[in-house]
This record gives sequence, C-alpha cells and structure tokens, in this order.
Amino acid sequence: MELRLAVPDMDCSSCAGKVEGALDREGVLSVDTRPTTGVVVLTYDSDRTDVEALTAAVEGAGYAVADAESDGVADDLFTSPRAVATAVGGAFLAVGLVLEWLLPGLDPTFATLGGVGFLGPWAVTGASVAYLLAVAVAGPPILRNGFYSLRGLSLDIDLLMSVGVLAALLVDLPFEAATLAVLFSVAELLERYSIDRARTSLRELMELSPDEAVVIRDGDEETVPADSVATGERLAVRPGERVPLDGVVREGSGAVDESPITGESVPAEKEPGDEVYAGSINEAGYLEIEATAPASESTIARVVELVEAANGEETRAERFVDRFASVYTPIVVVGAVATAALGPVLVGGGAETWFVRGLTLLVVACPCAFVISTPVSVVSGVTAAARNGVLIKGGEHLEAAGDVDAVALDKTGTLTRGELSVTDVVPLGDREAADVLACATAIERRSEHPVAAAIVARGEEAGPEPDDENAADDVEVTNFEALTGEGVRADLDGETHYAGKPSLFADLGFDLSHAHVRSDGGVVRERDGAEGDADGGNGTESDAVAEPESCDHGRYLDLASETIPRLQAEGKTVVLVGTETELEGVVAVADTVRPEAAWVVDRLHELRIDRVAMLTGDNERTARAIGERVGVDEVRAELLPDEKVAAVRELAAETEGGVAMVGDGINDAPALAAADVGIAMGAAGTDTAIETADVALMADDLSRLPYVVDLASRASETIRTNIGASLAVKALLAAGAPLGYVSVAMAVVVGDMGMSLGVTGNALRLGNVEPAEPPTADAEPDESSA
Repeated sequence: MELRLAVPDMDCSSCAGKVEGALDREGVLSVDTRPTTGVVVLTYDSDRTDVEALTAAVEGAGYAVADAESDGVADDLFTSPRAVATAVGGAFLAVGLVLEWLLPGLDPTFATLGGVGFLGPWAVTGASVAYLLAVAVAGPPILRNGFYSLRGLSLDIDLLMSVGVLAALLVDLPFEAATLAVLFSVAELLERYSIDRARTSLRELMELSPDEAVVIRDGDEETVPADSVATGERLAVRPGERVPLDGVVREGSGAVDESPITGESVPAEKEPGDEVYAGSINEAGYLEIEATAPASESTIARVVELVEAANGEETRAERFVDRFASVYTPIVVVGAVATAALGPVLVGGGAETWFVRGLTLLVVACPCAFVISTPVSVVSGVTAAARNGVLIKGGEHLEAAGDVDAVALDKTGTLTRGELSVTDVVPLGDREAADVLACATAIERRSEHPVAAAIVARGEEAGPEPDDENAADDVEVTNFEALTGEGVRADLDGETHYAGKPSLFADLGFDLSHAHVRSDGGVVRERDGAEGDADGGNGTESDAVAEPESCDHGRYLDLASETIPRLQAEGKTVVLVGTETELEGVVAVADTVRPEAAWVVDRLHELRIDRVAMLTGDNERTARAIGERVGVDEVRAELLPDEKVAAVRELAAETEGGVAMVGDGINDAPALAAADVGIAMGAAGTDTAIETADVALMADDLSRLPYVVDLASRASETIRTNIGASLAVKALLAAGAPLGYVSVAMAVVVGDMGMSLGVTGNALRLGNVEPAEPPTADAEPDESSA
C-alpha cells in the first residue's frame, strides 16, 4: 500500500536522511522523501506493518507528523512555541550582554565555584545567569534534535550545534553557549520561513481546485465535497466560480479562463462538447458540466502530484553537494577538535581562546547553506513553471534544459497548427472570391475528406454577405458524388459543379494554361477572409500567383505552369472549382504556420541556442518552404520515426550541450525519449503526454518554449551562484576561524543564517521569471503556410 505522510519539519537533506533511517524497517518497501515540500511517500506491506507504526517511527526520529492534507506551510511560524522560546532566550541574551559589557558595575557576582572547569574557577554573575537562562529556554529543541541525530549516527547541523552548546557550557563559556542557542534558533526559524515561501508556491497550485462542487441531482442543486463527485455527474458552474473537476460542457456556453492550467491568459470560449479543466475559472455564462474524472485524477491534481514528486528528485548539482558535504563536514569537525586541543600546545596561548576558535570552526562545519542551495532553486523554478502552464517533471530535467545548446522541432502540430485551413482563393472568369468560396463550401459540405472540411470551415467562418443569393446554405445540393482520387461532383440549383484536383478539370477539357480573370480581380488570402476582401474585388495578391497576362479577350492566368506549381511549391493542396463549361476559381488549402513560430525561433537564438532544427516526415519542398519562413538553422525532411531518433542523436553528437526535442508527445515519442529533454506540446488533458514527457507545455502554445529555456538557464545559473557563494563564504570562515578572525556569532550569522537566507532569497527570484509574449497587436499577420 502507499502512504503519504506530511512531515513539515523535514526541510533539508539531513532531515530526510534521518526520516529514511527511521523508516528502514520490516514491511517498508520504498521510501520517497521530499524535504522541499515536507512530504514522505512510502509503500509498505500492510501484513507486516501499519500506519500507526510508521507514524511512530517518524516521530521517533524527532519529526512530528501532521495531518495528511497538510501542505507543510507553518502559518503561525513566528508565534509557535519555538519562536516564543527563541524570543525569550534572545531577551535573556540581551540582558546578559548589557550587564557584562554596557553596565558592568551593575553586574552582581553571586558565587565563585572553583575547580569545576579546566579553564579555571567559574564566576556566577548576573550576566552568566542570564546567559544560562537563554540556553535553558532556547536550547532544548537543539539538544533534542541533536540527540535524535546522535541516535541515528547522523553528523548533521543539529548534532554539531548540540555539541557546541554543551561543550561551551562545560568549559564555562556561557556567552558562547547562549549565542549558539539563540542565533541558531533564529536561523532555523528564518530558514523554515524561507522554505515555507517556496512551499507556498506549491500550495497555490493545490488551492486552484475548489473543495466543493455544485452537483445537479434529480433536478436539484446540491453542494457537496468535490472528492465525493462521481464520474458522469452533472455540475453547475456559474460566472466567477472555479470548475471543480475535469469535464465536458453539456449545456450553456461562456468564456473560461484556463490560465491556471495552460498559462494562456486569453479566456477560451466553451460550448457544449468542449472540455474544461478543474481549477479553471468561468468568466461569463452558466455552464453545466459532466464530470469525466474524479477530483484525485483531474489534470491539475496530476500536475500538483508531479510537481511535488519532481521536487523530491536530486539533480546532478544536489548529488555533488551531498558528496562534498559528506567529505567537508568530517574534515572540518576534525579540524575544530584539533584547533581546540592542539592550538595551545603547538602555537601557544590560552586554552579558552583556542577552545572558542575550535568551537567557531565547529559551527562553520555545518553545510546547511550549500546543501539547501539547489533544492530551493528547483522548487522555486518548477512551481513557477507550473503557474505559467509548463510542467517540468523534475529538477534533473530543469537542470538539463538549462544546458541545452540545440533544439529540434517537429513540424506538424508544433511549428504548424496541425489543422488544414484555406490560405488562398483565386477567382476566375467573372466570379468573385465570395462566389468561389460559397460554391466550394456547398459542394464539399457532404465530403468527409480533410481538405473538404477545411474549405467548409473557412466558408462558414466567412459567413454569407447580407442578401447574398449565392450563400452556400441557400443553395440546393443534389446528386452528390465522390470521385475517387479526383474530387467531388454535385448539382447546385440544378447545375453540375465540380471541385477537385487540376487533373480532374484537365480531363474535362479545360485549358489550364489560359484561365481568364476579371481585370480588377484579386486573390483572397486567409488573413483577408474576415475583411472586405471577400467580395473578390479588393483581394490581396498572393506571392504564389503571378500577375495576369493580357490577351485578346482581357487578362488570364497560366494555372498549369505558373499559379498551381507556385501554390504547390509552398506545400499547399490546390482545389479547382467550376462547372462543366466554366472554371470558377482556385482554392488552396494547407496546414498553416503558427503566427508565433518565427518569433520563437528568433527568441531561442537570443537565448544562445546555437542550433534550431526542424525534423519532419513531410516532403523536402514543403519542409524547406516552412524552414525558410520561420528561420530555423537546418531542415531534415522525409524522416521516419527511427530517422528522427537518429537525427536527434546526430545533433547531440555535434553540440557541446544537450538537445531538446519538441513534439506532440505521442507520434514523436521515440525522438522525445532520445533527446536530453523531451518537450510535449498541448499536454493539458492528455494523459500520455503528461506522464511521459520530461517537460509538458500544457497549452498548445509554442511561445512557452523560450520561457522553458530561459527559466532553466536562469535556474542553472542560480544554482551555480548559490553553490559557489556558499563554498566561498564557508572557505573564508574556515580559514579565518583558527586564526581568530571569526567569532562564534559571526560564524552563525554569516556562515549559517546569512548564507542560508541568501541562497534561499536568490532561488526565490526564479518565481518572478515570466514568459515573454510574442508581438500580437496589430502586427502584420503571418501569411506563411505549410
């Protein structure tokens, strides 16, 4: 069985090690500790152990187990018993400092105890009593944790600080003991606060899905816990409310803000039959939704679980730090003991002086700052990405994405929209573009071919002009017939019309090299469809259509040698429309390039990606046309799935860093797996993509790709900065402590508390990285097509 335990106080790798050790017992099959989120996930044999025993084992290691639904964030951290004890201890420390240094004349001497410590007699003064009270109040949590560390044979910060406090007391150094107890307690509280800030970002994800849902049962509305809603039940969602579960709209329509899941800021219009995701916000309109998955299996629930699990995985940097700490800490501890014991003998001077220097070096031995430097960077980066519609499946993948030097992009569905649409309408004879489109729509409406579907969609999008007698919906269509491999035929208001390949019309006897056009005619491109160009008189001339030539009867186009080959060279499918006696027009259909594709490629180059390649199974001519349009560095066309894998590996061999492969997550799966980082497009609602990709762009939005590269690059830089700064400060303190340049207070404040807060604050800056948006505004639309 699987068990999830919330252990809020487990906030570092050392803590995780002690918890793992406590759970290393009979019946436990696996243990996954996630210190950055304060969670332990384990599997166990229920015949050999139970939840109570496992909980007791964790608590026996010194870590309280919270409610299973806890997010690990201490909302009352600075009013907790430890915070209060630390404050009281700090007050006693301040009293001692005042009596000893500012008002020594008021510092009473109560007694002198001789022969107790090897450093000489002890003087029991008001200051020393205040210091001892400070230790008595602030020290117990440290000593308790140190005891658990000793019992678990863990040479961690709790054990080192406990030894330091006790040793200072034994040799009559109450000020040093009080300083350690109070300042270390303050450091622990501040570090916990910093960890909580990182955990809060995950809590924000968890809070996206509402706890309650309004269910329609027997015609009545009933508010129930979201967890109790069964698949297939109807939910009512009013404007301003969050969608409680994944589902499908059955009644109503409205705009739904899906940015919590996909990162897309523009609300999506939803109608019956459309999918909606738990956590999205109904901006306008009443919706009735049929639940398609329980709350525990919603898209946002899977994202939260994967983000939480991702924060438990160690990166290469973390493994390096752990190995370094395992060597660094024992060496410095030995150095601290040697400093205290051998200093008076080898160098000379007072035993107290050298003991304090050894104690200071013992504090410096604590590796907290550089141990937490990587995990807090990972949790900050991964959760920031999730808030912006990008699911990164682990710190390892975040780190790998930061090392990418080459990006391979699939064409269909990635650089292109993956859906056919009309790109050009060329009216012939006395026809107008609207006539051609309406005629083609009427003929193709009964066809099931993808090209026909694109034409019908374009015709319906354009809509009929007022009082338009040629509107497709007003035409009587009879005798429809699909001409296998050629096109379709149907009677429109009793007259036979055709729509199909150029060869169909060549067989009908048309001279495609001499097709007359109106003297003021033009070409309607996809971008003009919603404008006034649909009348055919103000169309924008296509680059693929040459200027009409003059003849004795007006002007004409050479469809066979000029227009059709040029359209096909752009990767477009050409459909001719006409009757048995007249050519009416040309319609070109293609999978259009995403408007943001060229911007994305440029942005990747700005982010120092050396090579951007396009990998496609499409033909060379089409691939080259798209590659030139979007600005990729190289194009590899006509590739089978295994050849895409080989291409990814070739790119990896030719670059110093890693290779990221971007595809749809299903048919590009082999290439995604072969890359150092596999990035799936449009993963929201797609179980396969979410589960298999290293990185998933939840929305079908290619503009999030540069954000992934930018965030990962900054995360890698942050991790390197944190580790480097931590090691540099520790090295300086370790070198200065034996020479007397570093005090105990400085070691705690700078080496432990200061650096821990510094690396945490630096890591949390990753949460401020926002996706750059491609130019949208009234920028010139992309006219390219696939």
